Amino acid sequence: MFFNRLRSSYCMGGNKDSSCDSLEPKEPVVLNVYDLVQTNDYTIALGLGFFHTGVELYGREYGFGGHEFPMSGIFHIQPCNGQAEIGEQFHFRESILLGYTHFSNADVDRIVDQLGMQFPGNSYHLTQKNCNHFSNTLAHIVCGRKIPSWVNRLAYLVTCVPFLERCMPAGPNRQQHYSHHSHEH
Repeated sequence: MFFNRLRSSYCMGGNKDSSCDSLEPKEPVVLNVYDLVQTNDYTIALGLGFFHTGVELYGREYGFGGHEFPMSGIFHIQPCNGQAEIGEQFHFRESILLGYTHFSNADVDRIVDQLGMQFPGNSYHLTQKNCNHFSNTLAHIVCGRKIPSWVNRLAYLVTCVPFLERCMPAGPNRQQHYSHHSHEH
């Protein structure tokens, strides 16, 4: 797979003595969490809520949203600025340091481009393929860590109850139209 080749080539770097374990951490990988509803203030104590997340790397916050087209649903915004850039319902809650990555900014751009094929906007689903699934995938690739389970727990629980799962819309959330990921080279 592309990501394994990228990681192997970066870790080896042509020097037989080098390895990823010996490299100093380079760039923080931060999960930015947003409340989508005010009731999260009450349900968070139960480990539940409706959250949006994005992964912050190199001054950009990468997220995933739905649209009706079979092209990437990945976008980027200024970190912690969801309310201003993607909608007033996105209230910033907290940033969580997940770890560090040795990937360069250019590597991250390539990874995000490749993920765009796995996360087209028309595949967005509130419980099966949402922004938190994307954040988890990106974080795992760049730093080997997963996002905290409480972030997407409610979506998981809904999938465990067939009646609730059938009530969920199957297509992209029409209320959330995000701009397509673009490079600013």
